[in-house]
Amino acid sequence: MKRVLTAVVLIPLVLLVVFKAPLWLFTLVIAAVVFLALREYLNIVEAYAIQPMRQLTYVAGLLVVFAGFMQCDLEARFALPWIVVEVFQFFSIFLLPLILPLVYGIPLVFRKDLRQGLLSAASCAFAILYIPASLILLVIMRTDMALSVLIVVILLCVWVGDIAAYYVGRSIGRHRLARVVSPNKTWEGAIASIVASVIVSFFVFHYQQQVGHFFRESQRMGWGPVPLASRSHAIVLGIVVNIAAQFGDLFESAIKRGANIKDSGSLLPGHGGVLDRIDALLFAIPAVWYYAVLTRFLQWQNTY
Repeated sequence: MKRVLTAVVLIPLVLLVVFKAPLWLFTLVIAAVVFLALREYLNIVEAYAIQPMRQLTYVAGLLVVFAGFMQCDLEARFALPWIVVEVFQFFSIFLLPLILPLVYGIPLVFRKDLRQGLLSAASCAFAILYIPASLILLVIMRTDMALSVLIVVILLCVWVGDIAAYYVGRSIGRHRLARVVSPNKTWEGAIASIVASVIVSFFVFHYQQQVGHFFRESQRMGWGPVPLASRSHAIVLGIVVNIAAQFGDLFESAIKRGANIKDSGSLLPGHGGVLDRIDALLFAIPAVWYYAVLTRFLQWQNTY
């Protein structure tokens, strides 16, 4: 019952923020989620008897979020001193693989206990790629009318797929999907989840013009309707979202099980922690982003 009540409260709030919050508020919500998820992830790291660079990881993660915001909001970029803008640009998600060894390598030199220094630096660097670098893509999608529909596709496919997997797996599931990592998940539930996600993706793209008008920016900026995506792309995207989401869920289960932890936290009654709720999204978001960018199937054209 707690799980259902929490979902009933959270889902409308999430959709309200996605559709109607101004970009700065949307970014602040993402920043809060990043901070909470990083805290829970670093708690898992500590359960492995590894001492993470906690404060540095918080700062780096939040810098990534606001660097993405600066990339999208020209008014904010011009309002800040150039040196501040340069710092944010330095933490752009496109430079992350190059700067993470520098960010965590320099502090490592000054640690007193070096026995697990490499594990600490590696786990913290992974945290930045795993959580903020993934979630900041939502801010980038939110500023593009064509890509913004992907946020709705990701959220609904993950939610509906999760529900389908739970009820189908519980009723007719017989074959274990990942016996060691998550004994309760079944192949029957996983297949039902994919089918449900494909159906949701198809309907969202079928009505994507109507969905686009729910976004705050669609009327404020005077953007026209987005072109209809092909049916094949909608189907493939539903599969991509779901498979990535299921692996995201299994990955978080694996690192928790390795640390002998059941839930990443207790902030959300019936759901565990924030990381427990967004684990599927952390794999699904970049998968969808790269699919959309590489195929360019949602290339927006000015229609007015």
